[in-house]
Amino acid sequence: MGPPEVCKRIVLHERPVGEIEPTTFCTEVVPFTDLKPGNGEVLVQVTWISLDPAMRSYVRDVRSYLPPVKIGEVMRAQGLGVVILAGPGSKFVAGDVVSGAFGMTEYAVMKNAHVTKIIVPKGVESLDFLNTLGSSGLTAYFGLKDIGQIKPGETLVVSGAAGSVGSIACQLGKRAGAKVYAIAGSQDKCEWLENDIGVDRAFNYKSPTFVQDFKKIGYVDVFFDNVGGDILDMILARLNKDARIVLCGAISQYNATKPTGLRNYTNLISQRAKIQGFIILDYTSQFPAAIQELANGLIDGSIKRKFHIVEGGIEQAPVALPLLFSGGNTGKLVVKISEEPKTISKL
Repeated sequence: MGPPEVCKRIVLHERPVGEIEPTTFCTEVVPFTDLKPGNGEVLVQVTWISLDPAMRSYVRDVRSYLPPVKIGEVMRAQGLGVVILAGPGSKFVAGDVVSGAFGMTEYAVMKNAHVTKIIVPKGVESLDFLNTLGSSGLTAYFGLKDIGQIKPGETLVVSGAAGSVGSIACQLGKRAGAKVYAIAGSQDKCEWLENDIGVDRAFNYKSPTFVQDFKKIGYVDVFFDNVGGDILDMILARLNKDARIVLCGAISQYNATKPTGLRNYTNLISQRAKIQGFIILDYTSQFPAAIQELANGLIDGSIKRKFHIVEGGIEQAPVALPLLFSGGNTGKLVVKISEEPKTISKL
């Protein structure tokens, strides 16, 4: 079977003001023969892409740690794929399984420096490199270890706990000897967090007695926040002395035209507490050791994972993306783009 005639990719059509709309993205079709790897480049067939809350910030025209996606540009996304053709001087060979920021596309031409070959340890699967051994796991790992500095016996609270980052943060907290309390948005998610992930208790923030129930746990030493907004403000009033707040995300605010302000921030002063954001790109030199520790947890079964898999190809990616903001996913949201391909010798 020869190469395809065309490649589909998802490009940014317009910047959403609030929620992502059907008109936010559009499908672009380009001739496959346009995808020719040059010197030190590879042609990758994308097999999976990761959908992450940070994607909402990528389509805002504001200053951030990465430049915004431009109108007409392929939507940014991390993915897995297989090298099907290596250009001259490439350090990769056809058949290598790789990860990289391929974007929402069926095929991508990538420079060597922007692609990582995946060696899958026994007891682990390649898809774990988009979750526990990828940005989700690394975010939880460095956020909890470096910013949260979690200690045995402390009380850890995780918001957005049924998502990919939150569920890993919960488990790393338990491994560190902390009491772990989770906040999620449905009873099913809370039951999964308690029964499968092993948190001490999970709270449904949609429950009418949520605030009263939550106060019964006492005060908080570390808050790993993926949500922001009213839940962050509530936790600010429940801090122990020297508490640490890890600002990982603010998913409740990403679609808001006017983000919710904080009222209880002065408690940071009286409790000598810290609130700090972080970006995992600052920890790249420490990735190998962190990945090894996380892989060990997968192998021995002490770290569990759950995937929310969307099938149907590249055009399902923008359709599935809003699930992150409606609470429609449990675990890591990924889109299957293709089966692992056969390599080709030339275009």
